[in-house]
Amino acid sequence: MKQPRRQSTTYGFSRADTLMQSRIRRATEGRGFAESRLLTHWAEIVGEATAAIARPVEVSYKRGGMGATLTVLTTGANAPMLEMQKVQLLEKVNACYGYRAIARLRITQTAPTGFADGRASFTPAPKPERRPDPAVQAKARDSASGVGDDKLRHALEALVTNYLTKTTSPEGQTK
Repeated sequence: MKQPRRQSTTYGFSRADTLMQSRIRRATEGRGFAESRLLTHWAEIVGEATAAIARPVEVSYKRGGMGATLTVLTTGANAPMLEMQKVQLLEKVNACYGYRAIARLRITQTAPTGFADGRASFTPAPKPERRPDPAVQAKARDSASGVGDDKLRHALEALVTNYLTKTTSPEGQTK
């Protein structure tokens, strides 16, 4: 019994990952990454804490040698911490490959601004939340009090609060 031919549900469209797969592979292989998953899932492989302070830059292979060298970029202050975690990092990275593909881990340090290639600004620190001065909030409420629409009134209060906060120095004097 012959089964009927399955109809395509894509209507001529392709998934974005299939369109970009060859380009991504070409770009990652140029840096020695035969397995692009190491780049795309770095945080899952090494953990969030390590991914926040380091990123993979290059995989290089020696002639006739077994195993590759993974170069990891970090800032100078975090390099000693990564140095102590080298063995664990190698185990996690090789688990991604499924065999001992990476034999050595080289840590490269750079300034927070980084070189043109490796930009080391990994994750910015969260900005502290600042509450506006109660006097500024009261002034903003007074200025928008005549507006009848609630959404518009709240938007105007926020606008006035932002304006007064930006134009008032910490001593309460207008700039």
